[in-house]
Formats: sequence, structure tokens, C-alpha cells
Amino acid sequence: MSRPLAITNARVVDPASGYDGPGAVIVAEGVVADVLRQPTPAGLTTDAEVVDAGGALLIPGLVDIRVKTGEPGFEPKETLKSAAQAAAAGGVTTVVLQPDTHPVMDEPAVVDFVLRRARDIELINVYPAGAATKGCQGERMAEIGLMHDAGCLYVSDADRPIVDSKVLRRVLSYAKAFGTPVAHRPADPWLSAGAAASEGEFAARMGLPSVPAVAERIMLERDLALVELTGAPFIVDQITTAGALETLKRGLDRGLPVTATTSINHLSFNEIDIGDYRTFCKLDPPLRSEDDRQAVIDAVASGLIQVIVSAHAPAPAEDKRLPYDEAAPGAVGLQTLLPALLAFHHEGRIPLIDLIRAVTAAPAKLLGLPCGRIAKGAPADLVLCDLDAPVVVDADRLISKSKNSPFDGRRLQGKVLRTLVDGRTVYAP
Repeated sequence: MSRPLAITNARVVDPASGYDGPGAVIVAEGVVADVLRQPTPAGLTTDAEVVDAGGALLIPGLVDIRVKTGEPGFEPKETLKSAAQAAAAGGVTTVVLQPDTHPVMDEPAVVDFVLRRARDIELINVYPAGAATKGCQGERMAEIGLMHDAGCLYVSDADRPIVDSKVLRRVLSYAKAFGTPVAHRPADPWLSAGAAASEGEFAARMGLPSVPAVAERIMLERDLALVELTGAPFIVDQITTAGALETLKRGLDRGLPVTATTSINHLSFNEIDIGDYRTFCKLDPPLRSEDDRQAVIDAVASGLIQVIVSAHAPAPAEDKRLPYDEAAPGAVGLQTLLPALLAFHHEGRIPLIDLIRAVTAAPAKLLGLPCGRIAKGAPADLVLCDLDAPVVVDADRLISKSKNSPFDGRRLQGKVLRTLVDGRTVYAP
């Protein structure tokens, strides 16, 4: 048995309880033994390890529900171990892996392999998302029930929209029987085909193949109609445009069981950040206009968008050092998620407790996980962070095997001082 741990003199922010103030947390046997709303608890046992936070921020470990790794099949991009190490360094204590691996996670055997590998690494909590269709091809429904039993938290075809409405209807109806949410990328495949940027003056000037913003709204209208038909729980996978936000609001006003996510990249960058064909900023969905970015920020502030993800998608240098329209989309984001998120607090755009909720309590509640909160008996997944410490992102020094970060060179604030998973310190610089 490990020694009890007391983190004292902290600013505790726990969105699940709505508390933001001075406090201390006692950890014992992997769980939160007590939470006190005072800086220093009295009567600590003599064998407890005491960590004086010095006023630093203490929050639940981040829950990132959209993470890609290269394992199995594409280990040069990222391994489960390197992703777990990057997550721990970024204060991310729980991740949900996307199913588009090789082989695809569309059957229990692959799911079991990933879970066993994660247990062997023993760093953070790792859960898989199962494929909605066989091979993520959008044609035949995968073994959703068996994957649910094997430990998948939701089903998705990752970056590939399911074009056939009958197939998506079957997936929604079948997944509903198991209480399994379905996540789907809203992107009209014909309008999106071959696109490398968002349609508009900038893409035209740069000569880049582009997709109109309406492609997202068109597909979301279809998706929400099927959700209304089936009543299945649904996750909008990375909403990024103002037009689609209007569709989302109408669906929520009708009481549809829908939760929307967006990525930290689409909150932090717009299409102009592509600059001189900067491939680190080539993403899927592509970066949008500044008006769209501001609309997405406002949607997070209002609670219309409830969950923020890193959309961690590693790509090695040989896949990024290509002409812009040929380069692989995606960006690593596990280590930069928290400081990038805190920028909106420092700018006064979104209250700190609401930002933290979007990466802790909200995704944990969505997927029925016990983490994402600081409460007696909850898993001791905690992050101690210096809220104001300056951070200059250096992509070459990121732990991920791939270094494709659009935040490279950006100045942020918020440094992780310590990350705990089940009461174990998994990161302390």
C-alpha cells in the first residue's frame, strides 16, 4: 500500500460540484479520501506525503474522448506508450482511442489487444471507441454489441462520414439497445471530396481545393433527422461552423439526445493561420473562417458545445513535408490541450470552471465514467497546474513520436506540475 498523499494550499476547481476556491485533497489507496474547502487540513497522519501546492490550480484529470494512435498498425506515427506519456505530461488522465487503426477496431479481439497493451503500460486510463461499420467503410454494421461488452465506450467511423442513411439508421437503432452513443463527423462527402481548406477568399487566393462551410450543416441536418427517428444518443464529432451550430441548437431545442464536441484547434486557429502553406495547420475538418471560430468559442461559452477534444492525430514528418493539398491532415494535441484551453480564461472569454468542465466532468458524464470530478470516493485522477506559468511550445520537444503541432512556437500560459492517476504520480517534471 502506498502512503496517503495530501495536496494542500491549492486552488481547487471541480466543475462537477461547482466549487472554485481554496482547498486541500487527501488521496489514499487510489481514490480521493477527503476534500476540504480550506487550504491546510488539520490532523494529518504522520505517514502522509504532503505536497504544498503554493496556490496552484488543482483540477480533475482531463478526459480526452478523441485520440488517435498509430498502434496497432502504424507504430511509426505513435505508439500507445508514447501517447500515454504525452497525455500524462499534458494532464490528460483518460483517453478514448479512435477505431481507424490497422486492423480496424471493429471486433472484440482488436479491442482486447488495445486494452491489454494499455494495462501493460500502466500510465493513464485508456478506453477504445469501436468502429460503427466494418473496416470503417460505411457499408456493413460492425459487431456493436460484442464491442460494447468488450469495453468500447462509443462507436464511430472516425474521420469517415457514413454516407448511406439506411446504414446509419441501423447503427443508431442497434447502438441504442446497448446504450452506446454513436459519434459521427458531419461532412457532406461529395462537397468535401479532395478539399484541403475551407471555401472562401483565402482558399481561392492560395489556390487550394476547398469545401464550403455548408457541407457540415447539410450532413448534420441529415444526422439529427435520423436521431429524431431513432432516439439514439448521438455525439456530433467536431462541429466547426456557425451554420451547423444553428442546426445543432434547433435539434437541442427539440430535446434530441445530442452532445456536440469541438477541437481545441478550431477554437485556437482560423484559416489565415495556414499562412504560407503551413502543413501543421492542415486539419480534418479544415480550419475555418474567423467568424466561424468566434461562433464556436461563443457556443462553448453558452454551453451549446459541451465537450472539447484535442483531436490528437499524429503524422510523421514524411507525411507533412509535402505540398499542402497532398500533406496528411491532423495535429498532435495531448500536451498542448490544457495550456491552449487556459488561453480563453486568460483572455476573459470563458470562465475557468466552464473550460475545465468541457474537458473533465462533461465528457466523463457523457460516457458514464467515474472520473472527471474531485469528490470523496472518486478515482484520484488529478492535475496540479501553475495557471500563470509561461509556456512556449516547441514541437521538437513534445513527447509524441510525431511532432505535427500547429501550436509550435506559440506562447501560452499554464504548466502541468504533477499528474496523478489512481493516486500514482505518472508525471512530475
